[in-house]
Amino acid sequence: MSETAGAASFSKLGFAQGQIIQEFGYDDDVDDDLRFELEDVIGSELEDEDFNDGADGVVLWYRDGDDDLVDLLVDGLTKLFDKGFIVLITPKAGRPGHVEASDVEEAASTAGLVTGGQVNVAREWAATRLMPPKGPRR
Repeated sequence: MSETAGAASFSKLGFAQGQIIQEFGYDDDVDDDLRFELEDVIGSELEDEDFNDGADGVVLWYRDGDDDLVDLLVDGLTKLFDKGFIVLITPKAGRPGHVEASDVEEAASTAGLVTGGQVNVAREWAATRLMPPKGPRR
């Protein structure tokens, strides 16, 4: 069983009861306990990649070597309602598939997003909240 961060960490990341959250990047290595805990926080199951309605947030599991991160972030943005956000979940340092913070920052900036800090959410995984910049877009 994994050690997950709990509801307080999900709240820091922007998750709340009643939100529609779409998940991308699901694979055999994801932390199912973390997923179930998130579903408890939002009060429903996570929507899969084929979900075509809008979402309040996107969870993106990403490992070094997956598809282009910028493209995945832009794809996630197209699914969001106004004021939506993306939570990028990556392997922690020293774990297979770890993604450097500088790579996350660069991809987020290229996709037009700003980072909101990283939170440890499980033994093997860390999460970074990404959102559009505040204020009008140019």
